[in-house]
Amino acid sequence: AASMGGSFATLCIWVVGGLLALAGAFCYGELATTYPREGGDYIYLSRAYGGWVGYMFGWSQLAIMRPGDIALMVFVFARYASRLFPFQHSSLIYAVSAIIVLTVINIAGVKEGKWTQNFLTVVKAAGLLAIVVAGFMAPGPPRTIESGTFTMPGLKLALILVMFTYAGWHEMAYVAAEVKHPQRNIVRAMVLGTAAVTILYLLVNTAFLYALGYEGVAASEAVAVDTVSTSLPLMAGKAISILICISTLGAANGLILTGARISYAMGAEHHLLGRLGKWSVHFGTPAFALCLQGSLSLLIVILAGSFIDTILYYAPVFWMFFLLTGLSVFVLRRKDHQIPRPYKVTGYPVTTIIFCGSCAFMIYNSVSYALVNRPIGLMIVSCVFLAGVFIYWAGDIRGKQREVRLDDSTG
Repeated sequence: AASMGGSFATLCIWVVGGLLALAGAFCYGELATTYPREGGDYIYLSRAYGGWVGYMFGWSQLAIMRPGDIALMVFVFARYASRLFPFQHSSLIYAVSAIIVLTVINIAGVKEGKWTQNFLTVVKAAGLLAIVVAGFMAPGPPRTIESGTFTMPGLKLALILVMFTYAGWHEMAYVAAEVKHPQRNIVRAMVLGTAAVTILYLLVNTAFLYALGYEGVAASEAVAVDTVSTSLPLMAGKAISILICISTLGAANGLILTGARISYAMGAEHHLLGRLGKWSVHFGTPAFALCLQGSLSLLIVILAGSFIDTILYYAPVFWMFFLLTGLSVFVLRRKDHQIPRPYKVTGYPVTTIIFCGSCAFMIYNSVSYALVNRPIGLMIVSCVFLAGVFIYWAGDIRGKQREVRLDDSTG
């Protein structure tokens, strides 16, 4: 809100974010229904550009994006859980415990992970609607002329944060092989889910602005607590803490559930990471991939910095692969023209061009903002990315040497 300069612009950026997410959902809907396999982007990128691009996506998810996402969510969960039930070192213990418990649930089976996700999502949505009701019950501050200013740097930061908040609309693609009637249900889940989240975000932000006014929202350090306090001052702190705990646990569970499927798909095709590609016969889940993902998330929890630093750490890589996946719609329509497409992108090619253009703009935003404000983060993520290139190169050389030995022995 502070970045956008006014109430109308603040609501507009949430509408823009929802429309861009919807355009992306259309693109992923075509890809996921055409190739309903575990791994999502890994499958599309490998098929469109070659195995090395899919590998780099999988590596980036394994080492950069997914553990960072999970750590972000459990950090917030732990902060608010510590307000409810404080004790010595409670934040660290809550964060570590959340990762361990949710990872174990998802190792136990996809049904357990699914029902955990459904329960947490329903409670979260109900809590958000409760905030909306509380906001509109408030008398609201006196209406004054808004004094904020809109700037291009402000728009860059606002888009980075808003699009981070929308992230998740594409997650269904990672479990496509486990979805019943995928040709119908994948697109339905992506489109209806994105539309529902957009409406929720607009309602919540409108309630914030109604209860606190633009200046109050822009200055608030805990906007949901401040909003509920206007009508329910005695219970606002605990009620919002409980809601945020549930919300972040739901987000973390979804990230854990889907993230391990990417690592599994990568491990199944690259022998140096072959253990990731083992599916547990007993549990029916990628157990080793889940364990490794949980371990990396725990490492980040112990060593991590701030919330914004973690987002900017992986944002350029995140949007780079989104752009490549969007472009793969064009590539795969030409390359695999003989494969039936149960669903085709609504509004193609305009929708796909808009999505790809937004991804390119987000790459520019995140890189330019990080260069000025967080250059060390860019250096770290570049080193981790290059480590993945080295591992792929080493694995490729070993694979060729093995083929030569097999040829020699056969000869």
